[in-house]
Amino acid sequence: MSESKRILIIEDDESITLGLQMNLQAEGYRVDVAADGANGLQIALHEHHDLLVLDVMLPVVNGFEVLRALRAKGVEVPVIMLSARGTEGDKVMGLELGAEDYVTKPFGLAEFLARVKATLRRDAIARPGRAQRSRFGAIEIDMDTREVSRAGVGVELTATEFDVLTCLIEARGRVLSREQIRDRVWGPGHHGTKRTIDNFVLQLRNKLERDPSDPQHLITVRGVGYRFM
Repeated sequence: MSESKRILIIEDDESITLGLQMNLQAEGYRVDVAADGANGLQIALHEHHDLLVLDVMLPVVNGFEVLRALRAKGVEVPVIMLSARGTEGDKVMGLELGAEDYVTKPFGLAEFLARVKATLRRDAIARPGRAQRSRFGAIEIDMDTREVSRAGVGVELTATEFDVLTCLIEARGRVLSREQIRDRVWGPGHHGTKRTIDNFVLQLRNKLERDPSDPQHLITVRGVGYRFM
């Protein structure tokens, strides 16, 4: 289901980014964005995504270099490259570096969304048995089935509790503000309060921490937000 898929857009054109983000979110995807290659590369290296939408002509580090760096570090996330340059040489370079698809600007949104679905479908077929599991203490999480267990006993999480938990896990120790958690789980258009995030973290602590009053994994960073250890 698309609702569990997370997409990173690395694109410096704000109008293109906004259009893609709105349409992908309307399809049920969770969307993160980066406006330059250096920032996008760091996000892609340290957070899990199911798909990257990567522009070629980026400031700081171009899209080809971002893709080359990702593949060199063993990051196999599928990539759709975007470029205003539709020369055969550019397409060949992108594909040889490991991109799954190459889309020339301007492009129609319907076609782009179809390419996103096709790329995700091919990736699922190519790696059907890959297990994306996280384990901390007695807790084990299966990202594919969205199942959580503690000491071998299943723990029932709501869909939103699971999304908040995986959002923090995927940050890999970085502190996330309440606003960042809100935007990644619900989308930037959501009008929930900071207290909403606090309540979900409290619920997760009650279900997962050995001592919710002295959490070892879901840590409060005073004045900032939360991080996962």
